[in-house]
Amino acid sequence: MSSLYSNSIFWIDTDKVKPNPYQPRRDFDETRLQNLADSIKQYGVLQPLTVSRVEVEKNDGGITTEYELIAGERRLRAAKLAQVSQVPVIIRVGDTSMMKLELAIIENLQREDLNSVDRARAFSRLVEEFKFTHNEIAKKIGRSREYVSNTLRILSLSEEILSALSEGKITEGHTRPILMLVDHPEEQMVLFKEILYKKITVREAERLARKIAYDRVRKKEFMPDPEITELEEEFQDKLGTRVHIDRKELGGQIKIDFFSIEDLRTILDSINKSTSEKKPEEMLQNFINKNNSGQKNEEDSSGTPASFPLAGEDDRTKNEIKEDDSKLYDISNFSI
Repeated sequence: MSSLYSNSIFWIDTDKVKPNPYQPRRDFDETRLQNLADSIKQYGVLQPLTVSRVEVEKNDGGITTEYELIAGERRLRAAKLAQVSQVPVIIRVGDTSMMKLELAIIENLQREDLNSVDRARAFSRLVEEFKFTHNEIAKKIGRSREYVSNTLRILSLSEEILSALSEGKITEGHTRPILMLVDHPEEQMVLFKEILYKKITVREAERLARKIAYDRVRKKEFMPDPEITELEEEFQDKLGTRVHIDRKELGGQIKIDFFSIEDLRTILDSINKSTSEKKPEEMLQNFINKNNSGQKNEEDSSGTPASFPLAGEDDRTKNEIKEDDSKLYDISNFSI
């Protein structure tokens, strides 16, 4: 019987296939799912689902047969959307719960459209629940050990950043400069918000992260002038934005962040007459609030929700992306 199950395709009722409890994928693109459902309506389910047979005891003491999905979650969801009564399946036998979990994770990891956050969480489950080494995971998915190790690092980011990454508000490439500031959460969040709301590119974000890192290295290697540090903080308190004083042998430069011409006028007014203290990120927060307000007005006028703006551009070339692939989150790329 097991040989028959392993080599045959069966047609079973769609409602008897239960979702995979080990499914590592959390996000399913509704548009793509509907497109697949439309295709299934026209051509049917072309690739069989993989399931295991489960006997469930009913309330009256009887036994009923159900099927637990191992691989094919998108096809199952789309088939239900298409209201298909039966789907083709291959029934696996003899799998333990741990084997089902491994199969489900590996099947999803081999898909190109799995987002980077779900991929990192899947790697983490293989490490924690199966005690896989990074090298073993790499062999199973045809990647390098460095790729696995570096991908796992994104789980150190906050839930807010991980959600933005999952939803496509920032790109996978943007996480590298963000991760450089993982030990400095306040500066990390400022950089994240600049990426999110100013739509800066990956290379621009890298330049900002390198500058922050360089400034920190400079301050560690060369004992900072307490008076300069105090002046930087006073400027930031008065202007409500990030200020950097770059002191040279003779004189120096003051660098002030701004986001619009209006901000420049605000800075000038603040220099002329301000006596109140502001937070260093206040100007960025005002920019974000204004951006959100504009989206709300767009929603009110059209009667439909305004979609979140697309992520800032990943302006690396195809060769640069390929070169970065195995070391996407490697902090050594930012050595000074």
